Amino acid sequence: MKAARFYGQKDVRIENIEEPSIRRGTVKIAVAWCGICGTDLHEYLEGPIFISAPGHPHSLSHESAPVTLGHEFSGTIEEVGEGITGLAVGDNVVVEPYFVCDECPPCKAGNYHLCEKMGFIGLAGGGGGLSEKVVVDQRWVHPIGDIPLDEAALIEPLSVAHHAVIRSGAKAGDVAIVGGAGPIGLLTAAILKGIGVTTIISELSAARKAKALSSGVADYVIDPTVEDLKARVLEITGGIGTDVAFECAGVNAVLDAMLDALRPAGVLVNVSIWGHPATVDMQKIVLKEIDLRGTIAYVRDHEETVALVESGKIDLKPFITGRIALDDLVSQGFDTLINHNDTAVKIIVHP
Repeated sequence: MKAARFYGQKDVRIENIEEPSIRRGTVKIAVAWCGICGTDLHEYLEGPIFISAPGHPHSLSHESAPVTLGHEFSGTIEEVGEGITGLAVGDNVVVEPYFVCDECPPCKAGNYHLCEKMGFIGLAGGGGGLSEKVVVDQRWVHPIGDIPLDEAALIEPLSVAHHAVIRSGAKAGDVAIVGGAGPIGLLTAAILKGIGVTTIISELSAARKAKALSSGVADYVIDPTVEDLKARVLEITGGIGTDVAFECAGVNAVLDAMLDALRPAGVLVNVSIWGHPATVDMQKIVLKEIDLRGTIAYVRDHEETVALVESGKIDLKPFITGRIALDDLVSQGFDTLINHNDTAVKIIVHP
């Protein structure tokens, strides 16, 4: 079968590899669509990062580069192993793409997303969604009902956004600001709108500002190079500030702006993965008693995220801006997202 294999920096090859075999407690999925994640781009440009370097296999997958890429994927079950219940051949599904040990203190506390050995299918090994077939433990497989398979490829990043919103404590009637309208920023706004939160997005890119408005996930879009962000937020909120804020850019100026936009005793959730240390104005946090919270991936978020999409509260169609074949992964996928990222939100791949 065809698969996208990571060998090293700027070395991803479309190869023919052996199809994975079913095991007890697993299902084999024929992949329909797989999204390209920012993590995949970081691996391509700077890796291996989450991928284990050759000769240093991951402690749970026992694999190292080359590995098959892809962790944002949907597909159809074509075979079930012994001991499977509740899943059947023909079910359309998405995957929560984890490796966890179930033995470390975070795992035992139920926080498997903080596992000390945690890895991701499609990065740490275990196959990946940028291939024709993948075999996954039942535990990580989530049925999606009638959600179209192309839209379902966005359930994984949407679950990242869902977990960030849960971490914030945001509730219907609140006002939120999202700093950065990349894929995760837009999907965070989608979750917020889906639960009844008034949503402000701060963004510079004309294309991303337009997408925030046309997709309906933003009530207000502010370009801080054109308007005074803090003054505009205070105007919108009647002089109070927002209840919650989400840093989704990994840019220090955005982090600072989110602190300014928050009301006293507000909550700031850092969603982005930073490639360098950030500088935090602790005086702003202290004097306004702001809670600064981290968030990583998801934990027990997929079912609720699927339900939000099934109910029609979130429409994923507007965020799919490109559909490509696996053979075009680098030339039309990676290149577009690295060199022309303001022209695309989510590119999905059909292997």
